[in-house]
Amino acid sequence: MSTARTVLETEEHQALRAAVAALGKRYGRDYMTTVIREGSHTDELWAEAAKLGYLGVNLPEEYGGGGGGMAELSIVLEELGAAGSPLLMMIVSPAICGTVIARFGTDEQKQKWLPGLADGSLTMAFGITEPDAGSNSHRITTTARRDGTGPDADWLLTGRKVFVSGVDMADATLIVGRTEDARSGKLKPCLFIVPRDAPGFGRNRIDMELHAPEKQFELVLDDVRLPADALVGDEDAGLLQLFAGLNPERIMTAAFGIGMGRFALSKAVEYARTRQVWKAPIGSHQAIAHPLATAHIDLELSRLMMQKAARLYDDGDDVGAGEAANMAKYAAGEACVKAVDQAVHTLGGNGLTREYGLASLITASRVARIAPVSREMILNYVSHQTLGLPKSY
Repeated sequence: MSTARTVLETEEHQALRAAVAALGKRYGRDYMTTVIREGSHTDELWAEAAKLGYLGVNLPEEYGGGGGGMAELSIVLEELGAAGSPLLMMIVSPAICGTVIARFGTDEQKQKWLPGLADGSLTMAFGITEPDAGSNSHRITTTARRDGTGPDADWLLTGRKVFVSGVDMADATLIVGRTEDARSGKLKPCLFIVPRDAPGFGRNRIDMELHAPEKQFELVLDDVRLPADALVGDEDAGLLQLFAGLNPERIMTAAFGIGMGRFALSKAVEYARTRQVWKAPIGSHQAIAHPLATAHIDLELSRLMMQKAARLYDDGDDVGAGEAANMAKYAAGEACVKAVDQAVHTLGGNGLTREYGLASLITASRVARIAPVSREMILNYVSHQTLGLPKSY
């Protein structure tokens, strides 16, 4: 595939992309499928990526990070995905949790968590989705209340979360709860760091058809007692802090989808160049070549929007980044699904064999469409926020 995309990147970004691609190539899809089959985790790849400074590339230098942003971290995830070895926890731990703590955490929280998130020795999950809330974050019912009065009073957290990735390997989970506004009585979102061994913090694994090293869990919080300093940031700035984590989540999900789509497309192109049924390779036929070309175009366009979103976010334009991040996630999700589908179709029966490593992506590719927000909710966002059309809900 063409490397023309690099002209829009700095020399540092090009070097990072090449270095991560080399790391990914050493592991590849076979490593990932083996890990999944054995029911283990990507510990070796995670540790090496951490050692090379890739996991914390977006975190502040003073806490052991690379001092970069979403532009750099998205390159890391995309290239690992393009090699067939995406690290889903990168979306959660350094991108969402690391960013939120770096921007809004106390000095103590930053000192406790950021160095570990940067060097890979600590991981943090993120819990927002609830069984009855779905995409409607305003219906979140997980509540936090003070046990006593004064700023040093403990918090008691109660509620349920679903589809929380990697809780079994995470040292803590950043939970989105709601507290009552003393003046209005309305519930407002707040973020809490919940250690994995906190009493009352239970988890149940969800049996998924999706095969990935990172498992999905339902969380049950039964009056989980947390110290006052478990609250991240200002109690009255919950939405601002929440979206500071959700925009990176969308950017990184776009990187996840683009990387996966590139991996599938590369397999299909290689096959179409060499597979010969009649007198010429099947890739010489437009019925094969044109859909693959279209998939490549869609992936490249998705990357451009992802790069725009990352740039806006890293420049501090949260509003502009919100629109671009949603668009990037939407475009990448669609491009990923189409690329995987076309790749499998190009290989025919071989596309469903374990040897080529594409069949499992049929399910995995839909993650980029569904999570962390559905494509329909993104279309709602664009129609309301960008086009100014009235809401239907």
